[in-house]
Amino acid sequence: MDHATGIVIGQTCNIESEVSIFQGVTLGGTGSDSGKRHPDVKKGATIYASSTILGNIEIGEGSTIAAGSLVLKSVKPGITVAGIPAKELTNSN
Repeated sequence: MDHATGIVIGQTCNIESEVSIFQGVTLGGTGSDSGKRHPDVKKGATIYASSTILGNIEIGEGSTIAAGSLVLKSVKPGITVAGIPAKELTNSN
């Protein structure tokens, strides 16, 4: 965790090894679920500053969440998402 400033990690969140989480990140619930209600972050994922990830979703192994993104759906392994709401970035090659 970079600087560990303002990071919120929900009670039912699971974070695997080799994950990078930068300042201002929220791994929270949507407020409408009970039981398992927070994200799971798989090995090697990177979550850049000021991103918000909400709900019982999965951030796939080796995926990247761009700074300031709002993630409301699961992210596939190795994929980069960005925006509000976050969308998969496509390769322009």
